[in-house]
Amino acid sequence: MRLLPLRSHVPAILFSMFMTGSVTLWAADMTPGEILTRHLDAIGSERARSAVKSRVVQGPATYRILVGGSGAIDGKSVVASEGRKSDYLFKINAGRYRGEQFICDGDKISVAGTYSDKTRSEFGNFVLSQDVVLRENLLGGVWSVGWPLLDLEGRKATLHGEGMKKVDGQELLGLRYQPKKNTDLDISLYFDPQTYRHVMTVYRMEPSTSVAGGETAMAGKSTRRYRMEERFSDFQTADGLTLPTRYDVRYTIESEIGFTKSVEWEVKATSIINDISIDARSFQVK
Repeated sequence: MRLLPLRSHVPAILFSMFMTGSVTLWAADMTPGEILTRHLDAIGSERARSAVKSRVVQGPATYRILVGGSGAIDGKSVVASEGRKSDYLFKINAGRYRGEQFICDGDKISVAGTYSDKTRSEFGNFVLSQDVVLRENLLGGVWSVGWPLLDLEGRKATLHGEGMKKVDGQELLGLRYQPKKNTDLDISLYFDPQTYRHVMTVYRMEPSTSVAGGETAMAGKSTRRYRMEERFSDFQTADGLTLPTRYDVRYTIESEIGFTKSVEWEVKATSIINDISIDARSFQVK
């Protein structure tokens, strides 16, 4: 047994553990403004960030039913953005269900009816009823050139510190996002406390809140709890910008009678193109 070499590494291991813990504790005491500054630096320099006016992210996508059914099917995805305009397409061919498409023209939004009878999925109805997800360019995180943290002052939104939160065993730094316009959603943004990369967004709507009337009420009054999670990983740097190449979005509803349904889209970016010309028709609200 060669114990001596192992023991010789103990101080280095302890130092690494100490430094990791110190960084985490220090990050927990930072103000929202300090976290924001470090997050923007984690994306890229101010010059690199401001130079990009449009972006298209493409790659394969897999749709899964996690609870309330089973199955998985592969498809494709395209996320296009230009300024505050965006078009999110998650496409599969599963008989009646064809996927999702969410469009924002910078003001109005459109959610496609993607079942064969032109109706929307529960996920689609949720995004329609809680349009802040699209209007604020929160969906897709930093993939969107309209990511609100790039211009928080211009959005007139505010950030509130939530401290360190343990998510799936990992310590993350939390900020609550409050848009200028009131919303039923609780929106929490989570960052890696060592890199300050945005790695997760959680949207929650509890039973005490209500869905807006009219068309947006289609999500259903029997639903008592909504939760949507976005996770970002596998970061890579190109054009001076560090962006995730893996994106997972999970939507869960719980009804008053105890039924739960949870679905997931897993997207892998095989192509990220900045400053590409995008057909204006991509952002037309139907």
